[in-house]
Amino acid sequence: MHYRWPQDARILVVSTMRRLIVFFATAAYAGFVPVTPGTAGSLVGLIVAWAVFGGLCRISGQIALLAFAVLFASACWISGRAEEIFGEPDSPHIVIDEVFGMVATMFMNPVDLVHLVVGFALFRLFDITKPFPAGLIERRVRGGAGVMLDDLAAAIYANIALRILTRLV
Repeated sequence: MHYRWPQDARILVVSTMRRLIVFFATAAYAGFVPVTPGTAGSLVGLIVAWAVFGGLCRISGQIALLAFAVLFASACWISGRAEEIFGEPDSPHIVIDEVFGMVATMFMNPVDLVHLVVGFALFRLFDITKPFPAGLIERRVRGGAGVMLDDLAAAIYANIALRILTRLV
């Protein structure tokens, strides 16, 4: 005989899961900032890049990359579920992609104040302008992967530009 959860327990689990998805997808509700939620999400990403991944990269770049990959895959799933909850593809409230974009921008770059500010500006520039292939990914890839991958492409450009500027200055 199979145990069946009481209806109230199922509702509680679904409600709790929805709240967690919204919390993470909106980067602790930064996605609800009325003006420029993407910039607010990027600021959260800046903090995460500095506080978590900066130290992790100093310990081991490989471990940091593995952690990023696992969390990025989770963020793809979260973004897809958040699209369903918000009822629109790539809702402006979903800013977990900006968080990971900032982390990818700063990956293996110095995380001092100057680099963080320049990295932030570069990521926002590339995220807004969507140079190839970011724009193509945004138009063609659907679901959570589409939400995340265009920002990853923009972050790769920002990371490379930050590395070049670091070497030139």
